[in-house]
Amino acid sequence: MKVFAILNVVAWMGFWAFGYIALTSPELTTNQLTIAALLAAVGFAIGMLSYLRLSNAARPFTPVLKEEG
Repeated sequence: MKVFAILNVVAWMGFWAFGYIALTSPELTTNQLTIAALLAAVGFAIGMLSYLRLSNAARPFTPVLKEEG
């Protein structure tokens, strides 16, 4: 789980950094803008997947009991 936690932090950091660059830099060429947007999208995808993995692991296990009858 520690690997997923580190991956989560690094991925979200990449998402915010490259997303900010893609949205606010006026001097970017089309290729640079596309690369920044793609890196932000990859950071978002990896961040979401690792977050979902961590949140699923943190959920307590509750067994389902069958009713006798």
